[in-house]
Amino acid sequence: MGPAPRELRDLQLRVRAEQQTPEWKARYAVRSGVEGTVNEFAHGHGMRRCRYRGQSKAHVQHVLTAIAINIERLSGLPPTEKAPPSRRPTAFQSYLDRCGISRPKPWRTLGT
Repeated sequence: MGPAPRELRDLQLRVRAEQQTPEWKARYAVRSGVEGTVNEFAHGHGMRRCRYRGQSKAHVQHVLTAIAINIERLSGLPPTEKAPPSRRPTAFQSYLDRCGISRPKPWRTLGT
C-alpha cells in the first residue's frame, strides 16, 4: 500500500517550493536544453528508425545526423567577427582592370 494522501500532498508542496529556487531552475534549464535537442534529433530528423541494419551503420547514421544538426544550428548564428579582408586581385583580374574590361560577376554572388 502506498503513502497516505496527506504525505503525498506534503511531498508535493515541498517539491513545488523547491522548484522556485534559483538552483533548481538552473539545473532544470540544462535538462530542458538537452531534452529539446534529443526531441529535435528523434522527431525532426527521423531518428526513431534507422535506415541501415547493424549497430555500426546505425552509429554512423547518428553521428552524421548530429554533425548536420550542428552545422544547421551554427549557420543560423550571427557572425562573431567582421568579414575577412578582401584578397588581392589575381593577375587576370588586374589585366581586366588595366584594359578597362568589366570583371564577370563571381558565381557566389549571382542572384543577390
